[in-house]
Amino acid sequence: MGHMIELQAADGAQIPAYVAQPAGQPRGAVVVIQEIFGVNSHIRSVADGYAAQGYVAVAPACFHRAQSNVELGYSEADMNEGFGYKTAVEALPAPGVLQDIQAAVDHAARVSGGKVGIVGYCWGGLLTWRAACMLKGLSAAVPYYGGGMTTEVEMARVPQVPVLAHFAEIDRWIPMDGIQAFAKAHPQVKVHTYNAHHGFNCDQRGAWDAASALLARERSLAFFAQHLG
Repeated sequence: MGHMIELQAADGAQIPAYVAQPAGQPRGAVVVIQEIFGVNSHIRSVADGYAAQGYVAVAPACFHRAQSNVELGYSEADMNEGFGYKTAVEALPAPGVLQDIQAAVDHAARVSGGKVGIVGYCWGGLLTWRAACMLKGLSAAVPYYGGGMTTEVEMARVPQVPVLAHFAEIDRWIPMDGIQAFAKAHPQVKVHTYNAHHGFNCDQRGAWDAASALLARERSLAFFAQHLG
């Protein structure tokens, strides 16, 4: 359903992105932000799923400034490798990868002719939260179990668009007290928790929880329909 394109960031860098087009007239667009495993088959399938719902879906390669063509699986070795790339990207001088996400938002707006939402998973959830607070051209944001979102620095950010946040209740990286603190600090954010582990949305991981993934997806689609329509 999709194909790779090149986005141009504000600093002139060329950033690969996977784009999936809907069958008919787009109802808007959704930028899909990867986990620490790259724009792999799972993230492409997520983008395809949003395209099947009528949205132009754009998934930028957020590791490209540190390492090109990253497509990992979900083994412990893959996780360690991906964490290394994430650390390298997080260490980039500002605006770092946010300018690449901005390029994806801008492209999505042009191609769809409609409003743009953003969804991200794991590290992508954190980037989605930052995008909701710092980027232009978005109308809604849906972070899934964003690692780091519950730190003081991230909780101090103020979202500029409506946010729906999904968290796992059995998450060794994001404790429940942090999630509760985040929800208290941001009463305007719709926070949902699920009796599942970190990564519950990904059907290629052992943490996959079909019921939680389906419920979170239904809520996300309803949220996007409300704010991108």
